[in-house]
Amino acid sequence: MKKIITIVGARPQIIKASAISRAIKNDFSETIEEKIVHTGQHYDENMSAVFFQEMGIPKPDFNLSVGSGSHGDMTAKMLSGLEEIFQKEKPDAVLVYGDTNSTLAGGLAASKIHIPVIHVEAGLRSFDKRMPEEINRITCDHVSSMLFSPTQQGVKNLKREGFDVEQRKTAELNQPMVFHCGDVMLDNSLHFANVVSNRENRLSTQWKDGYILGTIHRQENTDDPTRLLGILNGLKFIAEQGNTIVIPLHPRTKKLLQATQDLKSAMADIEKEGLIHFIEPVGFLDMIDLEKNASMIVTDSGGVQKEAFFFKKPCIIMRDTTEWVEIVNCGAARLVGANAEKIAKAYTDFKAKTDFEFPELFGDGNAGRFICQQILQYL
Repeated sequence: MKKIITIVGARPQIIKASAISRAIKNDFSETIEEKIVHTGQHYDENMSAVFFQEMGIPKPDFNLSVGSGSHGDMTAKMLSGLEEIFQKEKPDAVLVYGDTNSTLAGGLAASKIHIPVIHVEAGLRSFDKRMPEEINRITCDHVSSMLFSPTQQGVKNLKREGFDVEQRKTAELNQPMVFHCGDVMLDNSLHFANVVSNRENRLSTQWKDGYILGTIHRQENTDDPTRLLGILNGLKFIAEQGNTIVIPLHPRTKKLLQATQDLKSAMADIEKEGLIHFIEPVGFLDMIDLEKNASMIVTDSGGVQKEAFFFKKPCIIMRDTTEWVEIVNCGAARLVGANAEKIAKAYTDFKAKTDFEFPELFGDGNAGRFICQQILQYL
């Protein structure tokens, strides 16, 4: 039996990890043992027993309770805590997700004591090294023994960086293996969409005449009043075309909307017209419900833009770059930054467009099972 330690640091990573945990439980319980470490990188009040029960997610076996702090301070505490756990548990491999400080710490701590690292969501690149996430994902890829990319573009990125993407011998640090596995979040979106469809009092039913879903939380937007004002003006234009917009409002965004007079005035105008509904932050299942039933999605979230694609919704991406270039290239999404005119133009173009294509870029919804099969075969 292979013993795997999974590292997560925030609620989105635990949701991602649930796809593989579910595959292990359903199909590989006799061949793979999984233990989960939560670094405590983000404290989340929604991480209650109800959350785990409702989502069917196993609770972490260890919690480092690192909390917030500088990048260096957080990563150092994680490295120390993770190394101690690895030396005690002696896993066959350490599995990490994405591009957080927890991802980086898990990859470094394991590779330095010669434990193979499995990186899920490998190969993603925004090509902007000013983003801490870009540094984390590149570094983790280059200390990993098994790299699972959700897209073919990710595989191409790794090949460009010198990886032998055809190698199929034994996975090790000096001989890493690269796989196109599909996206574990497609597994989860399909699974939890079925869970949501059986729920009573679904949140989306409050707006029976339809709505556009919006989210604003990325630091590059929320920490810059000029960018945030551009986004508000763009959303205001969309609302003025007769659309209801529903925005689960991130606490940081809510606070910063009161930061300057211009933002206060823009918010006052929006709330007076009553077409944009700012609601409290929602849980994952409610978010899936809102995404599935929206007519269009406007977001700066990497996860939400991808989920928009899963549910075949046109998506306006309020960022200057995206790791998910495929959804832009196929015409299902458009990058607009924080420019009100570009947001308005994207909405107008999407509203008139009837021939959207949503090709099978992210697999078939069985990424978790595929990853488990490759671990057993090559590790």
